[in-house]
Amino acid sequence: MQLDRKGFENLLREKGLKVTTQRVAVLSVLSMEPDSHLTAEEIYDKVRVSSPDIGLATVYRTIQILLELKIIDRIHLDDGYVRYELGHVYEDEVSHHHHHLICVKCGRVMSFRGDLLEEFESRIERETGFQIQDHEVKLYGYCTDCQNTGNR
Repeated sequence: MQLDRKGFENLLREKGLKVTTQRVAVLSVLSMEPDSHLTAEEIYDKVRVSSPDIGLATVYRTIQILLELKIIDRIHLDDGYVRYELGHVYEDEVSHHHHHLICVKCGRVMSFRGDLLEEFESRIERETGFQIQDHEVKLYGYCTDCQNTGNR
């Protein structure tokens, strides 16, 4: 997934925020590893490769700004860590949601793209008047590697 640097810079400016190399570096790391579901510390370690002077506090502040702008999403994969990934602002229009498949044996996390709940959400809204803003789906099972090794 490519970083739309110009679009990101314009969004920051529209929100009255400065375009900084640190903000662009954090978003760049997330865009280069869209299926990695990185912790703040992992983002920090990766950003330091290109920006060695960046501080962990700056990474946390940048993450908070990106969350508020809905550019990235915060996810919990039941492993005790808060993780971050690009939000659906940077995904294609057709499959704006993706879900997480979590192997209960090895802990591998895979993304599954597609909004399979769109019709269900529409029905809920029609029948209850409840306006759904977002959803998150996590499915637990065994990845193909764990199935093939018989390590259940």
